[in-house]
Amino acid sequence: MNVALIDYGVGNLHSLAKAIEAGGATTRIESDPARALEADAIILPGVGAFGAAAERLAPSLPALREALAAGKPCLGICLGMQLLFENSEEGAGEGIGALRGKVMRLRGRRVPHMGWNMVENGPDPIFEGLDSMVAYYANSYIAVPETADDVIAWTDYQDSRFVAAVRHGRTWGVQFHPEKSDRPGLQLIRNFLREAAA
Repeated sequence: MNVALIDYGVGNLHSLAKAIEAGGATTRIESDPARALEADAIILPGVGAFGAAAERLAPSLPALREALAAGKPCLGICLGMQLLFENSEEGAGEGIGALRGKVMRLRGRRVPHMGWNMVENGPDPIFEGLDSMVAYYANSYIAVPETADDVIAWTDYQDSRFVAAVRHGRTWGVQFHPEKSDRPGLQLIRNFLREAAA
């Protein structure tokens, strides 16, 4: 399986590429989102700010929306999950809109949320073998879906309870960083690759 990582122009994608390759897939880093759609699956990494990433994706939004609606496997990580929604308080620009809802600033005594947290996950194949997952987070913003139908996991942080993972068709999003979440994170990536190949 060939997986394209969409490069928004910032950050180091090396650890994510290594995690995917450890799961048995080949990777390529693609700065052109339209060309990324030629791969078997795409990943929207968790690097950067919403406004800049949305600007990078803007010319390819129609193609991205059509591909995800048609069942192209996709995993959005942290910012990548937020880009699956319609818009964000963090910055201007449109998200992909594969899921209805918006992205809002996390309310809490300590923002950004940095560190390890429990993931309260439901029965989705991406969480197979991960009944009590602890994952690494680094986020100041959270997704607020219009409906809970697409929510497959939650996280509690201080006085907030927010969406940790979503799924709509063959599009998944996780607010945490699986590539930084030790063995459970690698298992989640393997699960995604298995589901993408099915």
